[in-house]
Amino acid sequence: MKQVLLDLQSGSIQVEDVPVPAVTRGVVVRNAYSLISAGTESSLINLAGQSLIGKAKARPDDVKKVIQKIGTDGPLPAYRQAMSRLSKPEPLGYSCAGTVVKTGTDDFEVGDRVACAGAGYAVHAEYVSVPKNLCVRIPEGVGFREAAFTTVGSIAMHGVRNARVTVGENVAVIGLGLIGLLVIQILKAAGCRVIGIDIDQEKLSLAASLGADAVSNYDGLSGRMKAFSPFGADAVIITAATRSSAPIEAAGRLVRDQGRVVVVGNVGMNVPRDIFYEKEAEVVVSRSYGPGRYDRNYEERGIDYPIYVRWTERRNMEAFLELVRQKGIDLDPLITHTFALEDAPEAYNLINTGKERYIGVLLQYSPNGTGASGTVTYLPEPGRRKESAGVRTLGCIGAGVHALSSLYPHLPGLPVNLAGLATATGLSAHSVAKKYGFSYCTTDYQEILKDPDINAVMIATRNDLHAPMAIDALHAGKDVFVEKPLATDIDELRRVVEAWNESGQRLMVGFNRRHSPLAQRMKEFFGNRSTPAVLHYRVNAGQIPPDHWVHDDEQGGGMLISECCHFIDFMQFITGARPIQVYARAIEPTGSLRKYDNFQATLTFDDGSLGTVTYTTLGDPSYPKETVEVFCDNAVGRITDFRDLELRRGGKASRERRWLAQDKGFAGELLAFAKGEVPDFAGSVSTTLATFLAWESIDTGTPREIDIGTVGL
Repeated sequence: MKQVLLDLQSGSIQVEDVPVPAVTRGVVVRNAYSLISAGTESSLINLAGQSLIGKAKARPDDVKKVIQKIGTDGPLPAYRQAMSRLSKPEPLGYSCAGTVVKTGTDDFEVGDRVACAGAGYAVHAEYVSVPKNLCVRIPEGVGFREAAFTTVGSIAMHGVRNARVTVGENVAVIGLGLIGLLVIQILKAAGCRVIGIDIDQEKLSLAASLGADAVSNYDGLSGRMKAFSPFGADAVIITAATRSSAPIEAAGRLVRDQGRVVVVGNVGMNVPRDIFYEKEAEVVVSRSYGPGRYDRNYEERGIDYPIYVRWTERRNMEAFLELVRQKGIDLDPLITHTFALEDAPEAYNLINTGKERYIGVLLQYSPNGTGASGTVTYLPEPGRRKESAGVRTLGCIGAGVHALSSLYPHLPGLPVNLAGLATATGLSAHSVAKKYGFSYCTTDYQEILKDPDINAVMIATRNDLHAPMAIDALHAGKDVFVEKPLATDIDELRRVVEAWNESGQRLMVGFNRRHSPLAQRMKEFFGNRSTPAVLHYRVNAGQIPPDHWVHDDEQGGGMLISECCHFIDFMQFITGARPIQVYARAIEPTGSLRKYDNFQATLTFDDGSLGTVTYTTLGDPSYPKETVEVFCDNAVGRITDFRDLELRRGGKASRERRWLAQDKGFAGELLAFAKGEVPDFAGSVSTTLATFLAWESIDTGTPREIDIGTVGL
């Protein structure tokens, strides 16, 4: 299929062939029309077109993260991660309409006409995969062209709802672009009197033709406002887009005592306190298109709010379409341009240069499509095949931040031929496959497992998919490299062990730290020890955003399951022993602290060694992230952030420092897998089981015995 993509490095717009997306918790829709949001999309394009310095100035928070990463990981990993984000094209668009061709929910059937919303979902592409709560049926009498405005219409709808206007009230609308003109029509449908304000005379004339009771530019505005409403506006809705605070200052002068100002557009927010104080006026910033926005449970998982949350995103979308059906909103005068999908770069050029006046700009899709409609896309110029003995054929599943920054950069140096890459979205599949020289890309990972040429599979998806995909790959007769954690609960772990026992294939888990050169030297240093060891692994993790997927009980399993396994595996590697008991305690949740994000776990190993993992999000991120210390035989070893190794024995110390980059062992683990080395599968199972039992120990307050026989080994 064809999709519009933005190159984040150059700012150029391209229309590329990518695989059709997979259906998940919603529907796959064949688009008929999509609407270009001139304001939102242009700001992203303008940012992409800036130099690296310009991008840094525009995103100071991202720069701060890069600086912190330089401090812990070194400049090279920080640079690679930053550039990997920029090398991945960005999808454009968030409002479209079309026909359902696949469904994964009872809410919709194949053939339903639907309007779709959401950045990353309702994009400019021939086919889109959209969660059910971001889709609504199009009522009879409303065409696809009109329905493509639904997302922008619901933004306008939510802005009006935040103004809490009633019949007969006087409302001022500042900024008469697309959303402002929609707001005027919604207000008129609600029985309000409206004055439209803009500097553009043509927009003022259009607002008047769409029902505005009065219109005005800023010259003589106070007089016109007094004539319109002597006591001021009951509400002012700002839909302008400007860095200037002039709109909010004007709103303060226009609004009546104890009136309300609603900010919908992205404007300067230097609120003049004296003006608003004297009027005791309220300022509300309207959040997109209703309750549910930015809530992963609502948008991604499809969990709706009860009806007392009356106007959710989806209900606002339905209400907007109903107003269109009733002819309360006229969209025809707002549609100034329609471009074929292939001409999307021309559409964006029109918007960016302003060579013609525009309001609503639509992309139209051919009913029969112009690109392939399958889930597999073959790359025209795949990478060169390696013909030497021992070269394996690899298929990869997943292309998230970790895969792109830590795993895939090592692929060119491995003795493998890259066959297929599967991801949930066609965009990421195509861009990453093209970058690394895969032969094809797909949005259906089963295509990787069915490929008879592929004999090894790498799984680098979100946590909840690791076990099911590893099981499928083992049953398909493939050797498997799967990122940690191996599973997110004990039942999944049992099923993985069962599949491993039945298949006879190799399975390696991405416990990379044991493959670090510094870890190898530490293990050699303690190789002939005569006493048990005492180990302490301290992790100064820093705060993970509460809405990050790793906290999702279904997708991530929390930081204890997702991260603690690394540190237990490292202790196994250094001691050469298996954990037999774990006792863990955690800080009770309070405020923003989650229960399993700050904990200590003490492990007993079968050789008598003791290990403690301290994991905390409460420290200063400028302090080293990972420090591991080992004590035994009157000797001490310490690794800091896998950049600094210190070994002490008999009063003598040796030190090794890596200045440019840490080496956490990613290259080493992938090379071991590619060369067919036999992994410590029992150790990986033991580590994974230990993390689950650490969770149980926190919940019960008691130590838990670790026996891998309980999961089938």
